[in-house]
Amino acid sequence: MNQTHVHVLVVGAGFGGLCTAIKLEEADERDFLVLERASDVGGTWRDNTYPGAACDVPSQLYSFSFAPNPRWTRSFSTQPEIQSYLRRVAHESGVLDRFRFDTEVEQARWDDAESLWKVRTSRGDLTADLIVSAAGALSDPRLPDLEGLDSFGGQVFHSARWRHDVDLAGRRVAVVGTGASAVQIVPQIAAVAEHLDVYQRSAPYVVPRGDRPYTPLEREAFRRLPVVQKAYRAGIYWGREALVPGFVTDPRLAAPARVASMMNIDRGISDPDLRERVRPTYTVGCKRILVSNDWYPALARDDVDLVTDPIAEVTPDGVVTRDGTGRRTCRAAHVLVVATGFRASDPAIAHRVTGRDGRTMAEHFAERGMSAYKGATVHGFPNFFFVVGPNTGLGHSSMVVMIEAQVGYAVAAVRAMRAAGVTAVEPTMTAQQAWNDDLQRRMRRTVWTTGGCSSWYLDAHGRNVTLWPRTTVAFRRLTARFDTEAYTAVRVAES
Repeated sequence: MNQTHVHVLVVGAGFGGLCTAIKLEEADERDFLVLERASDVGGTWRDNTYPGAACDVPSQLYSFSFAPNPRWTRSFSTQPEIQSYLRRVAHESGVLDRFRFDTEVEQARWDDAESLWKVRTSRGDLTADLIVSAAGALSDPRLPDLEGLDSFGGQVFHSARWRHDVDLAGRRVAVVGTGASAVQIVPQIAAVAEHLDVYQRSAPYVVPRGDRPYTPLEREAFRRLPVVQKAYRAGIYWGREALVPGFVTDPRLAAPARVASMMNIDRGISDPDLRERVRPTYTVGCKRILVSNDWYPALARDDVDLVTDPIAEVTPDGVVTRDGTGRRTCRAAHVLVVATGFRASDPAIAHRVTGRDGRTMAEHFAERGMSAYKGATVHGFPNFFFVVGPNTGLGHSSMVVMIEAQVGYAVAAVRAMRAAGVTAVEPTMTAQQAWNDDLQRRMRRTVWTTGGCSSWYLDAHGRNVTLWPRTTVAFRRLTARFDTEAYTAVRVAES
């Protein structure tokens, strides 16, 4: 890597990093560099290539507002289509000359004397005035804490690191987890495996997937009449916004989702015992509501077993469970797939970023809980901006909407600092505390807190540090400008 200093360093080349680069370019802030540890753009849509991988947000809402995609073939896009879209946007945007692939950020340390970040990467060192972390919340897989996992004699891999060289045909496969990835993977594996065991800790709500191919007429209209695609997007957006009260004020408003899930069970499963084991025991919305038409029929197959007893250990030959009486059962497996999610409440980037006081962001989060001002900035870490930061996740709509809002906030900060001659800013502790006190006060009445479940939304202290407890309209309004009054200018450029 030849460059030794850059004004804005962007970490990650998924939706967030690509959007940041494009918007910096549009703002005439062209002195930026995007570092990506992998060899292509795409982020989670590059990494998650498991069988059946697809989005559970409608296609028209799962694209940049400034780069609509008239080429979507279905109402819900598959992984290859989304990855192809991101590659096309990247190539057409004219910013790829400032992307450095196969380059991982190993450490970033703030130098208060020089008022800049000193960054060590896998391909050399550099300095940066500002860092925008678009590393994402769903980028680092979380492996389950299972005794004996390392001793398993067959192949074992996480769903986000799929082993395409492992042939599952005619083999006994075990899938640990019943979340968003598992409901897509299991029907695909069940069709080819000799036998499939699915290990469930708690049953999810799974509603029908209203997916369909777009008609030739629709696709032609998207291509020739952009207003048609905008109308589709607007209708989906406002329909999703209407779901928010069911999550944050009164869970009874989400009753239609519960009914749809129960009907989905009854359509897909005839066995009364299995029906009971797949019925969730918590309030709908407490965990992510999943979408699938073939999840329940897959579980009902004769060559698939749903295992609800807790896993006691993994042996070289399979998985051992223990029931309520203490009786142990060993189920043989040749391949073990762990679909156990990501380190959303303990992001890897936080362990690699050291602030003004010499401590890492992860150490700050361990002490105070993961939090940021407007999900973007953290006291003690000047000139560091998150895209998809703490409490910016969604349970109802498209993350691309939130990404665009946070990118807009970061770019506005860069421009405001340049205009004012300010070289470094950080949020005041008062502003950050007030923001998060209000956020957690709102969180107390949400279904994610009151719904009776334990989810990946929560950190080790039981706080929801992942989701945004309001509408995206509210978030976009609150991040529409860079509010300098909430920040301290750490150092001002001399005139």
